[in-house]
Amino acid sequence: MEGSESTEVNAPAATNGKRKADTELERDAKRTTPSKEEEPTTHDQSTINENGTLQNDAATGTDDKPLSKNQLKRLRRQQQWEAYKETRKTKRKEKRHERQARKRAEREAKIAEAEAAGIDPATVLQTKEPWKHRPVPVTFIIDCDFEQYMRDHEIVSLSSQLVRSYAMNRKAKYQAGLHFSSWKGKLKERFETVLRNAHKNWKNVSFHEGDFREAAKLAQEQMTGPNGGELIDVIRPSEDGLKQPSGSEAASTDPMEVEAEGEDVDKSIVYLTSESPYTLERLEANTSYVIGGIVDKNREKGLCYKRAKDFKVRTAKLPIGEYMAMQSRYVLTTNQVVEIMAKWLECGDWGKAFLDVIPKRKGGTLKNGGGGGSEEPGEGGSDGESEESSEGEEAEDRAKDAAPAAAPSADSNSAPQLQESASTQAVSGAQ
Repeated sequence: MEGSESTEVNAPAATNGKRKADTELERDAKRTTPSKEEEPTTHDQSTINENGTLQNDAATGTDDKPLSKNQLKRLRRQQQWEAYKETRKTKRKEKRHERQARKRAEREAKIAEAEAAGIDPATVLQTKEPWKHRPVPVTFIIDCDFEQYMRDHEIVSLSSQLVRSYAMNRKAKYQAGLHFSSWKGKLKERFETVLRNAHKNWKNVSFHEGDFREAAKLAQEQMTGPNGGELIDVIRPSEDGLKQPSGSEAASTDPMEVEAEGEDVDKSIVYLTSESPYTLERLEANTSYVIGGIVDKNREKGLCYKRAKDFKVRTAKLPIGEYMAMQSRYVLTTNQVVEIMAKWLECGDWGKAFLDVIPKRKGGTLKNGGGGGSEEPGEGGSDGESEESSEGEEAEDRAKDAAPAAAPSADSNSAPQLQESASTQAVSGAQ
């Protein structure tokens, strides 16, 4: 009797739980499903039964295993993402054509105004300076040896950031050397399969299976060689590349954690991490700057700083707190760090570099007197679309299309993810 009563009590609870799951799926579908006018061109063969079981013609052995609510939600998002892939591709193409038509119309309007005023149209049209490869003896190394800390969809996000990092450095006025270390595992496989080996067409880029020290060794040979690049004024040798902790910053720093840069520390390498007690004042010639390539939603703490200490290299953080006043705590993506340093090479002003790169929606403003930068946000980048930036955007679009939300996995019910990325926090230096 007791067993039957227990069954009768639990049955309504199970039914209510299923209704709640179905309600969440329907609500999620309404948020992600395009308008009725748009019709999907492809469909996923996976379906979900009423009892919460996955049915997939290609799947075997899991047809009778019920899925959790989180797995059902993720699978539904994946199906909808795949179904509307071609629609998104068409929209991107239409936006690109609209942008090109708008630029042509603006150009024709300027020419008409000049002719009406009796002015030579060539004098009013701003001719774009042709792109030129101008290497400098500075190297950016993206350390990709954090795959074990990332989930599949985070590896997808990192791959998109790497594509943008190349595009940003490629179209910059001065090109630093770009190296990818610990190039292996799922990240390498993704570039070779989903992205169709697009990285093999990248110019002046090196990939290394070894760690960042191996990449830095090769980079040092390149920077000091005959084709090392142009020694521009902002990177000429100086002794104040890293600012020592002082004042309140020194008081808040644990003395046991302050690294002693002795003879055993490799001073040709600087690992960027917010845990460092040192602030990056300027970029130096013949130096490699390492960026941790990790997206883990802030689950792991201090990975980059510990890695730098273990390998005995210098550390530093970007001076965001000294130049920018943020409405909320803000962290940087890997490609934003690359772009900020590329902008600094062009103008030698951290304030302007931050304003040009950090999205305006984040509400960042330049502190009064900070770095002597302009108080008005810069526009950043060129107005036109270079061949290099287009290549980066197309590769990133393929990355996004090929990787929707993460597929159902064993860790679907793990702790909720935070809003910030540990990789980006590691270099931000935001206080």
